[in-house]
Formats: sequence, structure tokens, C-alpha cells
Amino acid sequence: MTSTHRSFPGRLSRRGLLTAGAATAGAALAGSSAGPAWAAETSLPAVIHLPNGIRPEGITIGGGPYAYLGSIADGSVYRADLRTGQGRTIAPGPGTAAAGLKLDGRGRLFIATVGTGARVVDARTGAELASYVLATEPETFANDVVLTPRAVWFTDSYQPTLYALPLGPGGALPDAADVVRLPLSGDWSQVPGATINANGITRTPDGAALLVVQTGAGGLHRVDPRTGVTRLVDLGDAAPLVNGDGLLLTGRTLYVVQNMQNAIDVFRLSPDGRSGVFRRRLTDPDLDVPTTVAEYGDRLYLPNARFTTTPTPDTPYDVIAVAR
Repeated sequence: MTSTHRSFPGRLSRRGLLTAGAATAGAALAGSSAGPAWAAETSLPAVIHLPNGIRPEGITIGGGPYAYLGSIADGSVYRADLRTGQGRTIAPGPGTAAAGLKLDGRGRLFIATVGTGARVVDARTGAELASYVLATEPETFANDVVLTPRAVWFTDSYQPTLYALPLGPGGALPDAADVVRLPLSGDWSQVPGATINANGITRTPDGAALLVVQTGAGGLHRVDPRTGVTRLVDLGDAAPLVNGDGLLLTGRTLYVVQNMQNAIDVFRLSPDGRSGVFRRRLTDPDLDVPTTVAEYGDRLYLPNARFTTTPTPDTPYDVIAVAR
């Protein structure tokens, strides 16, 4: 496996990829998704119907009442209005699947494109702003993404590696050659074969490290972004996260999507993310193998990937709102 280690003279050191500007992480990139007071009204639709055959996987919500979803059928991006349930495709698919995606405060969507790469799309116009080759291995699965103040990080479900796009001044996108590849070590033990390994990713509450769920092994790992050394997060007597998928961190509360269990497990983390306590499980009868989660107001929004249903062009899909 080939890996690169760049110090980015004049741009960023690896330490700076995560820690620079940590105090303003939320405001600097993703904005607030708390939403106005009306976002808590029960008049908002609890189910948002998506186009048949779209096969959603990732979801992201910014400061406005719009959810963006990526399609693993063709990579298209769909925008849904959380107030009305109506929506439209804002970016046609390039033919490569789109998994996790995140919206930053500059209106850019960073999309994991499952195969070897990532795309950046303008959320207003749907125009592609950049594309990147993340992985060099033939067996790879770019799966999920998280924004930090100075870099955008991606997981690979088939390789023990994280990828980073270091951002320049003013959030400038990096050149193709600037992709950082960070091998995982420490407590990380890669499960061989086609098992999903690294999946959902987020930051620790203090912003000093990353959290990655290893689906096949059922563990939550704290990752040092400078070295790639991981340590298992002590979650006490909580059941293994063998169906762990998308992650959402709000303050010190971590939401873990348990896809095949049609549930969201909620944990209270220590500030450094080294330990956590299970608080409760959220579920809804309308959930059908949800994969990722985003927040708006007092609700969590989860796309039903319906992995146990044979996909056809006419298969219906939707997004479910769950009170948190």
C-alpha cells in the first residue's frame, strides 16, 4: 500500500490540518443547523419522499431548511425542502456512486464517490468545482466525510487509510497532488475481505482528534490526525457498533446510526472523545436501513437506503424525521 506524507510548506502541517482554528470549527465551515423556531413545529413533514430509484446514502443539512442527499445509483445530488417535502435534483450524476457528503459554509458539497475519489459541487448551481483521486489501491470504498476548520477528511471502508483535502487561505480547494493519505495504526485491526471497516467519521468534542466507527468490528476509534494512531473509545457496557454507519456530533452528544437495526444510538462523550456513556436508543417504525444522519431544529433526518430491498428504477425511497 502506497501512502504519502506531506508537510505542505507555506500551507499547513499535518497538525494544522485538524487543530488550526478549532475553537471556531462549527461556524467556520458548516454553519449552524439549529434552525429558526418554526423548525420545531410539528407541521413539518415527518416523511420526505424522494424520487423513485434514487438510492440515497448520504445526507447533509446546512443553516437553511434544505437537506442534500447523494445517490449511490448514479451520483446525482438531490435537494429537499424540509418545510414542504418538495425537492429537485441540483446536480446530475456522473455515473459514479455518491456516499457521504457534507455542506460547508461556502455552499460547497464535499462528496465521497465510493470508488477512488471525491467531488466538490456548488450547492447553488450544481456545478462541479473539483474532483480528486483519494485512493491508489484497486480495492477501495471512499465512504464518509467530515469537515474540520482546515481540512476535509474521508474514510475508506476497504483500506485502513483516511484521506484529507487540506484547505488553503479562505477555504481554497487544494491541488490534486496535495491529497494526504494517513494510514491507520494502533488499535486498528483491518477486517479482510469485503467487510465494511471505516465508515462514519466526525470530530471529538474538543476538536483535537477524529472519531471513526469500524462497522465490521463494531468499534469506535479515536484517531490522531497527525500520526494515524487509533485508540478504541471506551463505551462501557454498550453493545458493539457492528451496524454502526453515519455519525453526528452535537456538543458532547454523539448519534450513531445503526443501519440494519433501524435505530440511532445516543452517547455522551468525554471532551477528548476517549470515553462515552450510552444514553438511549432512538427509532421509528418508518426507518428502513438508514445510513446517515443530519440535524435541523429538534429533529434528526435519516435517509432510508433500504439495502434489504432489491433496487429497481421504481423502488420508492424517503427521508425520515425523528425527534431527538
